[in-house]
Amino acid sequence: MTREHQGGSRGWAAARKGVWSRLRLTSLRLRLVVVFGLVALTAAVSASGIAYWLNREAVLTRAQDAVLRDFEREMQNRAGALPEHPTREELRRTAGQMADSGRQFSVLLVAEGREGGTVYGTSGDLGGFTPADVPASLREAVDKRQKITAANKHPYHLYWQRIVHGDTPYLVAGTKVIGGGPTGYMLQSLEPEAKDLGSLAWSLGIATGLALIGSALLAQAAASTVLKPVQRLGVAARRLGEGKLDTRLRVSGTDELADLSRTFNSAAEALEKRVADMAAREAASRRFVADMSHELRTPLTAITAVTEVLEEELEFEGGGIDPMIEPAVRLVVSETRRLNDLVENLMEVTRFDAGTARLVLDDVDVADQITACIDARAWLDAVELDAERGIHARLDPRRLDVILANLIGNALKHGGSPVRVSVTESDGPGPAGTAGTAGAEDPGNAEYTEHAETSAGAEYAEGAEVVIRVRDHGPGIPEDVLPHVFDRFYKASASRPRSEGSGLGLSIALENAHIHGGRITAENHPEGGAVFTLRLPRDASDLTEQNAAGGAGAAGGAGDGGAEGEGKDAKGRG
Repeated sequence: MTREHQGGSRGWAAARKGVWSRLRLTSLRLRLVVVFGLVALTAAVSASGIAYWLNREAVLTRAQDAVLRDFEREMQNRAGALPEHPTREELRRTAGQMADSGRQFSVLLVAEGREGGTVYGTSGDLGGFTPADVPASLREAVDKRQKITAANKHPYHLYWQRIVHGDTPYLVAGTKVIGGGPTGYMLQSLEPEAKDLGSLAWSLGIATGLALIGSALLAQAAASTVLKPVQRLGVAARRLGEGKLDTRLRVSGTDELADLSRTFNSAAEALEKRVADMAAREAASRRFVADMSHELRTPLTAITAVTEVLEEELEFEGGGIDPMIEPAVRLVVSETRRLNDLVENLMEVTRFDAGTARLVLDDVDVADQITACIDARAWLDAVELDAERGIHARLDPRRLDVILANLIGNALKHGGSPVRVSVTESDGPGPAGTAGTAGAEDPGNAEYTEHAETSAGAEYAEGAEVVIRVRDHGPGIPEDVLPHVFDRFYKASASRPRSEGSGLGLSIALENAHIHGGRITAENHPEGGAVFTLRLPRDASDLTEQNAAGGAGAAGGAGDGGAEGEGKDAKGRG
């Protein structure tokens, strides 16, 4: 498949998706069109129905009245001239003369013959108009004698009825000659009027359809007019949510949508100003912490030198320190060391916040690195190491040492013996995002499924990870504290705000794991004790350029070697 074809396919798919998004059932555009269409359809059908009914009655009434007047006049003029007992031939001739009048209707005359029988005479049109074609109800009404009153001066009247025969409408009427004479019936076809009414119905139907189409087009135009500002507002809101705080809407008009756009612009401007102020305050706070840490290092250097001398005097067997002031001297030495650790940790935190921390990678044997960390801090008797040599990774050795010192020191201080450190290898998340293989020691541990992507080096498989678990056998971490163990300066108990650690150790360990593209998780083991799981990629080379782009600041480390990494705060576990 060529690139042009792929681009065309993507364009067609995007266009189809856009059309479907505009026409989905929950679309405001579709609902507006449907409502406009229903309103227009209801109005058009109502108007067409009323117009058709009024025209139908007018057309039929006009044709009917004209025919009935002619028939009534012919009955009085021609049928009234017949003898009292006419013959069949006289009735037929008179009916023919009546039918030949201007309206061309069929006529049936009924009279009593000279010999006492009923005599019929018809004009012979329309296939023969016979008494069987006259409805019985009409014959009864015509033959019924009415009572003579002041309002009714004649005993017989003209009656009519509409019938349908063979899909053709007809008008049937009947009356008696006033003053005595034959009874006459008239049959008139209403087919021309029906055709005219049919044409009128088609015209009204076409007009209704055109009105419906026009209403849909008007609804589409109205929806576009109303929804375009709403769509622009949605796009602007998404851009604002993406962090583009300079997003503004073009305001035109004085309607409600224009007021909404002005409100959005005011809110965006206020938000931009608020975020800028917060960013400025945060930057100022970071600068203050960094400047304070650097300024404290100079006096701390002198104080540390003095405390080292005092510490040597304390250890001197000759008793160089007065026993009365020995507790105070030991307190000064301890607090000076704690203050020095706090300053170092603050400097490290400011590097991470400023984005100036960077990796200095090297190929390390993970087991050797852990052994060196434990040996440097004299933890060999308190830590059990379950790690085979030969598990290599390309990491920053010093930052790995910081992580291990904080995790192991935390377990020794706040957990229970023995502290066990295990190292396993993992293939990392599979294609479906499943977790890598877990170590055999902690089957209940939750596995992470989120990892930074790393490229495959010459010696390391793509997605491979090193998993380091530090487990103690203490009381574990309270469930309400567990989500906060990596928070800065978090204390589990307000009654014990002071601890030997700085409260930043686990936070710095987590930041060092993140800069490698790894993670640290904390949980309680089913058999007791806490478990900290460190996951690092086997090769962090791809992250080196990213870290270098953040700044060229030196990457300092709290707990770097010696006793400085020992005793990091357990973040409220004590």
